[in-house]
Amino acid sequence: MLVPYGPGGATDIIARIVAAKLTESLGQSFVVENRPGANGNIALEATAKATPDGYTLLVGNVSTNAINESIYADQLTIRPSRDLVAITKLVEIPHIVVASANLPAKNIAELVALAKKEPGKLNFASVGMGSYPHLDMERFMKASGTEMTHVPYKGGAGQAIPAMVAGEVQVAFFNMASLLPHIKSGRLKALAAVPAQRLPELPDVPTLAEQGYAGIGTNAWQGLFAPAATPKPIVDKLYAAVGAVLAREKAGLADKMMAVEVSPSPAEFTAQVRRETQGWGDFVREAKIKVE
Repeated sequence: MLVPYGPGGATDIIARIVAAKLTESLGQSFVVENRPGANGNIALEATAKATPDGYTLLVGNVSTNAINESIYADQLTIRPSRDLVAITKLVEIPHIVVASANLPAKNIAELVALAKKEPGKLNFASVGMGSYPHLDMERFMKASGTEMTHVPYKGGAGQAIPAMVAGEVQVAFFNMASLLPHIKSGRLKALAAVPAQRLPELPDVPTLAEQGYAGIGTNAWQGLFAPAATPKPIVDKLYAAVGAVLAREKAGLADKMMAVEVSPSPAEFTAQVRRETQGWGDFVREAKIKVE
C-alpha cells in the first residue's frame, strides 16, 4: 500500500490504520510503504505501472489523484484518471487556515492586513506545488488581494507542520487530522475553519465564509486506488473489505478528525475523481499555474 508522502500526515495515518485492519480481516499482510517525491507522482506512477493483481494499492487524495493530472501534465508519464481505478473514498477531513503561534494575527482580517503591509514577506506552506493547500491559498490571495511566498514541503504535512511550529512558515491551509494536537497545545493557532459550519472542536474559530471568503478551501478526501486493469472481482473484494473495516473504525477515526465516507461503489468514486480532475484542471488553466 503506497503512500505518496513521508510519515506523519493524514494520508499516512489513514493508510496505516486501514492496512493494519485489512491484515486482520483478510489474513493477508498489507504493508505500508512511504514513497514520497515529485509531489506524489512517484507513487502515482509506481501504482499505475504495477501488475494489476490487487497486490499494489495507493492511498491518494485530492492533490495526487485530482490535481496532479493537470498541474503536472508535462511531467507525468501516466494519466491518473485513466490509469488508476478508484476503489473507494476512505475519509473526509475538515481543513482550517492555521498560523504559527507567533504570527501577530488572530483572524483572517488581521492576516490580510499583515500580508498587505509587506507583500511577499509572509510565507505559506503546502505539501507541494499544485497541491490543494497551494491552490487553496492561491484562491485566497486572489480573493483578498494579497501576496505571500509559497514554501512547498516535499515530505508532506509531516514535514511542513514542524516547520510552521518552528516559525519557518507563518500560515497554511491544512487538515485538522494533522493539526488538532498542535492547536490544543498552543504551538499553532487556527484563524478560520473551511467547512460551512464551525467545527465542534474549535467552536470559537469563525469559518472563512463568516469572515468574508465563502467558497474558498477544500475539505479533502483520502481514497484507495489500484492499477486500472485490476480485475473487477478483486476491486469489489477490496471495496467490501475496506468498507467493513471503516464501519468498525468509524468512532476511532472521528476522534482523529477523520469522517468515514465510503463511496456507494468503485464506479461512482471513479466518476467523482474524474469530475474533480476536470474541475481542478479548469482552475489551473484559468489561474495559469505552471510547474516547470
